[in-house]
Amino acid sequence: MNCECELDYEYHEFVECITSALDARDPYTGDHSRRVSDMACFLCGKLGICSSETQEIHIAGHLHDIGKIGVPDRVLLKPGRLDDEEWSLMKKHPETGADILSKFKQFARIAAIILHHHERWDGKGYPFGARGEEIPFGARIIAVCDSIDAMASARSYRSALPLDVCRGEIEKNIGIMYDPEIAETALQNWKELTKEYI
Repeated sequence: MNCECELDYEYHEFVECITSALDARDPYTGDHSRRVSDMACFLCGKLGICSSETQEIHIAGHLHDIGKIGVPDRVLLKPGRLDDEEWSLMKKHPETGADILSKFKQFARIAAIILHHHERWDGKGYPFGARGEEIPFGARIIAVCDSIDAMASARSYRSALPLDVCRGEIEKNIGIMYDPEIAETALQNWKELTKEYI
């Protein structure tokens, strides 16, 4: 999938520096973030999002997991499922990422997207339990793309799930985990959206 939105040059090197720092710790996360960013950019086009907002969401896709730089190696690099205490530490990464990016005032809206990218449409996500349109639109896009890539990629504790299974999970969680408009748009463009996984 070719993403038509390109980062402004003034931001490109900044984004590359930050993502390479995390990639040095966890190579999976770097490729994951690139794929999430590309899918988010594609969905922005299908949803008719303006170019400036698309660029913010594109950058947020690249940086959505930057808070994992604050997660201990024993948790981040664990070759298996996390226990409750480890999961509690992992769930802090949206707040850590937003805090990192809030130091750069031009990234205030991007920081808000990152802060909320694990919220759910039904209010059962984290860190705040925001629901529906309380969640920034960009975060709702990232949530769908993040889920698709997490399911469609191999992890240390399981193989990649087949794309039909991934599609089924998105479909059954419309209006539960995901913004209905965004999830429906993803399903309507599924083949092109997920062609990197074929």
